[in-house]
Amino acid sequence: MTTAPTTTTATAAPVELGLDARLALVGALMDERLALANIAFEVDTAHLPAADPIPNVTAPPPIEPAAEPCPYSTPAAATLHRARIRLETAGWCTGQLRDEQGAACAIGAIRAAADSRSAADDACAVLLEAVQRDFAHVQTIPSWNDGQTQPRLILLYLDRAAALADARGQ
Repeated sequence: MTTAPTTTTATAAPVELGLDARLALVGALMDERLALANIAFEVDTAHLPAADPIPNVTAPPPIEPAAEPCPYSTPAAATLHRARIRLETAGWCTGQLRDEQGAACAIGAIRAAADSRSAADDACAVLLEAVQRDFAHVQTIPSWNDGQTQPRLILLYLDRAAALADARGQ
């Protein structure tokens, strides 16, 4: 019986690479990938004219919301609603009908929103009634307005007065 000669091959033990060697190897691989990606980009964009500059893009004009329609059909309620919107947009003040910046007190806003003096008087009377339902000690709208520190209650009671006027058909 003949046996084939056996040869033993020595396998080399794996070489442990240090951190610097591994970073250099990864850096070389990444350089190759980036070079291929650059070539692919140039091929993909070769048909585009290179001389065209990127156009300047300007921001669109700001969109202002449209004024919401008045939900009330009665004159006093519509006046009170317009007065509320005026106070929200132009601002609120105390101690005077209107200030230099355009802000107004409750009476000033109602007078500015009313179509006539009698419409302003009707709206003020409904507002005073709505306020006196919760604050019995209040004698006038100007004194109540001047006693406030922020417009939150003024706006709330303009809404309540508008709802009251609308319910009454005023």
